Amino acid sequence: MAALALGLWGIDRQDSMWRDESVTYQVAHRPLAELWGLLGHIDAVHGLYYLLMHTVFALWDGGLVALRLPSVLATAGAAAGVGAIGARLSGRLAGTLAGLVFALLPVTQQYAQEGRSYALVTAGVTWATYAFLRAVREPGLPRWWAVYGLLLGLSCWLHEFAALALVAHALTLWRLRVPQSVWRGWGVAAAGVGLALLPLMVVSSGQADRQLGWLGRPSLSAWLQLLAMAAVTLLLARLLRRRSELTTLAVPLALAPTGLLMVVSLAKPWYVDRYVLYGMTGPALLTGAALAHAIRHRHRLAVPTRVLTACLAAGTAVAVLLPWSLLVRSPESRKDDVVAVARAVEASARDGDAVLFLPARRREWLLSRPAVLDRLDDVALAESPTASHTLQGTELPAETIRRRVLAADRVIALTDPAGQPLDPFPQEKIKREVLGTEFRICRRTTVHGAQILVYARPGNCP
Repeated sequence: MAALALGLWGIDRQDSMWRDESVTYQVAHRPLAELWGLLGHIDAVHGLYYLLMHTVFALWDGGLVALRLPSVLATAGAAAGVGAIGARLSGRLAGTLAGLVFALLPVTQQYAQEGRSYALVTAGVTWATYAFLRAVREPGLPRWWAVYGLLLGLSCWLHEFAALALVAHALTLWRLRVPQSVWRGWGVAAAGVGLALLPLMVVSSGQADRQLGWLGRPSLSAWLQLLAMAAVTLLLARLLRRRSELTTLAVPLALAPTGLLMVVSLAKPWYVDRYVLYGMTGPALLTGAALAHAIRHRHRLAVPTRVLTACLAAGTAVAVLLPWSLLVRSPESRKDDVVAVARAVEASARDGDAVLFLPARRREWLLSRPAVLDRLDDVALAESPTASHTLQGTELPAETIRRRVLAADRVIALTDPAGQPLDPFPQEKIKREVLGTEFRICRRTTVHGAQILVYARPGNCP
């Protein structure tokens, strides 16, 4: 219930939406034939999620609430799964506290209100882990391996990197020194997951450069975060050393998927923290068990000391978590805000003004607000997103863009904030060149994560 309440609290995020959510919104509103055409070109890895959201919007086109409600419900389900695992391994109190800790984590609250697949993946992996635990503890019931394979396979179809949970579970089996029969059951289930995922892997591998080409190798900050997480996780595991089954499950889940993806990303940059969000179930399980252990031993303290300790702990938790909870519900918690961009364009533009997106992928800022985009002349556009089976459409050759821009009197340019890297492509260079030499900036409006610039011929600014 806590996860559900936190997810519904401020679900519209002050009427904001960032560009990844905008992709979900506009793609999920495409007809099925056009959606299928898109998945053959890009974003096959998100195909099942887009189909789910297409169904949601067909049943209820509830705007931002409908966009995020599946993630809210999935996060509540994931928290329940964490609680169920914790209860199985350390008792009901530890399970309840683990589920509560998971729900309160700022990163959990952030993706509970995200119109993307990551909360659903986390819920699927969490309940697959529960089925894994039941299968290991009850080897005479093979149905749990079937449930495990089904849930993990479904999670992988929501996002391929859910398959890294297999590595964490294999490490758990190795540390537990389970009999060969358990290894066989897991191996059959893992093979089933791999076979089910194979068609998606074949299609998405051909899209990898377009899908992940924007990523760089993990930053120093990312490595430091991993080291900090490893330190906290291993410290909690040491404190709980007598609860070997819990630590043997939670530690690999917390560290293996993230660590492996970061190491792979030294050669092939694929790492983004949200791709392995489900790893946060590991620290939540450990923290819940540690808190339960502390509560069970509170009788060693005098009553006034117990009350003071409880008050200090509660006050510290509120002081630390409340600012984060407020932040993740603000537009500033994401890279940009397409709603704010559309409003700024609507206030600055006249009907028929030329519009340029620098770079072209920033066309996403207006695609989910077609009433604004339809007022403007998209002078660089060759084919629309739906006609070209792409996310943001295709653009004309550089010289054609030059001619069309020069034929305009006013141009509305949508760009990244100052200081961002500039794309080296010919179309992007020609946009910057023509605007810089033939036009003057009449107005500059800055919104979160974007700039809207109104250009006119020299001497024609109002």
